[in-house]
Amino acid sequence: MTELSKTALRDVTLFPFWLDGNGEVPAIEPQLIGRTDADLLIVGGGFTGLWAAIQAKEADPGLDVVLIEAEKVAYGASGRPGGIVSTSVMHGLHNAVRVFPNDLERLEQLGHANMRGFLDTLQRHKIDCDAEWNGELTVAVSEDHIDVVREEYELHEVHGHDVELLDREATRKQLNSPLFHGALWSKKNSGTVHPAKLAWGLKHAALSLGVRLYEQCPMKRIEDEGSHLRVVTRDGEVHTPKVLLCTNAFAAGHKKIRSRVAMVRDRVLMTEPLSDEQMARIGWASRQGVYDTRTQLNYMRLTKDNRILFGGRLGYFMNSPRDPELDRTPEPYENLADAFFRTFPQLDDLRFSHAWSGPIGLTTRMAVHFQTYFGGKAVYAGGYSGFGVSTSRFGAEFGLAKLFGSDRPELEMEFARTMPNWIPPEPFRHIGAQITMYAMDTADKKGGWRNLWLKGVTKLGFPLV
Repeated sequence: MTELSKTALRDVTLFPFWLDGNGEVPAIEPQLIGRTDADLLIVGGGFTGLWAAIQAKEADPGLDVVLIEAEKVAYGASGRPGGIVSTSVMHGLHNAVRVFPNDLERLEQLGHANMRGFLDTLQRHKIDCDAEWNGELTVAVSEDHIDVVREEYELHEVHGHDVELLDREATRKQLNSPLFHGALWSKKNSGTVHPAKLAWGLKHAALSLGVRLYEQCPMKRIEDEGSHLRVVTRDGEVHTPKVLLCTNAFAAGHKKIRSRVAMVRDRVLMTEPLSDEQMARIGWASRQGVYDTRTQLNYMRLTKDNRILFGGRLGYFMNSPRDPELDRTPEPYENLADAFFRTFPQLDDLRFSHAWSGPIGLTTRMAVHFQTYFGGKAVYAGGYSGFGVSTSRFGAEFGLAKLFGSDRPELEMEFARTMPNWIPPEPFRHIGAQITMYAMDTADKKGGWRNLWLKGVTKLGFPLV
């Protein structure tokens, strides 16, 4: 860690900025005590669960929907991401080509329809989540990566996206960094949101529709009783014929879910607000969300009050603890701070106000999938691999369709019928993850065996190179 990074992290608050001191935090709903019956139980009060509750009630207002959340809405993964939103429902167009080339055209249509539904819900329910629809940039961090960006541009153009390919000079006019050598600017139906405000807005919408929401209500187990499932919580139980498991990286609901989903931690830094003079040093007048092409991907965006969010340093912990102690210390954020100042050396007078990590449900598909349990009475929808802010609406929609046996033709598509590959259990998962994280951290500088390892992991299904 450089002395600059050490100074910038000195007074950092180790808690998500999105959840810190916001006056709009809603009241906590009571926990469930005793028995209740429901037509549909949704487990998990993050984005997927909230979207599912809203869609289920809007489709059938008479449906009795219960939603349980282990902690508080937005305090799991949904209050921790970068909040960059795009149309893709398969972790980007390039990944969609990789996993479902035969479904690509229809997946593109579904992605645009999903974004229309996303925007419509914000409007109808008057959800203010600091949304800015300024597009997103994919930036090349070296001359060697320009071909990658050009391929992305050609792919997006073929599929009708409003995109612009920027050379080095044009890129730096958009966002001034000595690392940036070119960029793809995708201009429509993408942007940024305040994720916690979005989750709280969805919570209010669900409650207004008549959803029964119980917070601080962790699920303990599910028992199959034939015609229905008995879901036991800490202080109560729900009897229901249908359960939608929206537990994503936490993979709760059935022991087999975790065999295809690995929880990794994504580290995030938030700066203090930039002054007008500091903003002038970097430009960023169009305020796009940004992804770069480093092996250990970084992403960045501005907040409403002109802070820079900078994230993307992954970590893995044995047995996937809910709140790792290490991530409540400055240590995991030191390399990320170094990367920030390499990206923006002209901001050497800037300090970080917050640092935190969030759980990502990683799969070999790198996109949402569906698992069915208890003879079809329960469906798991998750595994967004980090692109879940808007894709969670799509996951909720098709999770509900599978659970209720819809005759939608999309359920016959490969994305809805198949699952990602199996992932080895512990301790092999931990060993493999540690080697992979180290290789990602050092591949761009040192290459060698690291590149060979990452190519091998890519062949197993994780597209790391």
